[in-house]
Amino acid sequence: MKLTRTQEYHFGWFSLIPMVNVVFLMIFFVLLSSNFILQPGISVSPPLSRFMLGPQVNPQIISITGGAAPAVFFRDQKVGLEQLGPLLDVAKREGHPIIIKADRLTPYELVMAVTNAALEHGITSVSLATAPPK
Repeated sequence: MKLTRTQEYHFGWFSLIPMVNVVFLMIFFVLLSSNFILQPGISVSPPLSRFMLGPQVNPQIISITGGAAPAVFFRDQKVGLEQLGPLLDVAKREGHPIIIKADRLTPYELVMAVTNAALEHGITSVSLATAPPK
């Protein structure tokens, strides 16, 4: 006597489940390995403000550290104010907006010197970065 099944099973769907699991795991690892920090090597604690700038398209960030000897960083390289001018000319030709990310302990005079240097070199979009209040 030969027994026959009354319901047909399609085992092709069972091979799809592990493939979907692998795709989800790959997406998970890609998201975990992403770097969400704008400048990972430069630690700056910006001042607090309730008013924040919206997202910018491809900005160039000038970081100014605080302390006894403040330093200016542009494109992750330490530069002086006299070296900043030619670099700002290149950024102007590329059409990128400038965001100045200064530490809250940075002298205001240095922040204004960097801002004035950017404006003198023809960059029209210069913004100051802040942190949201806690």
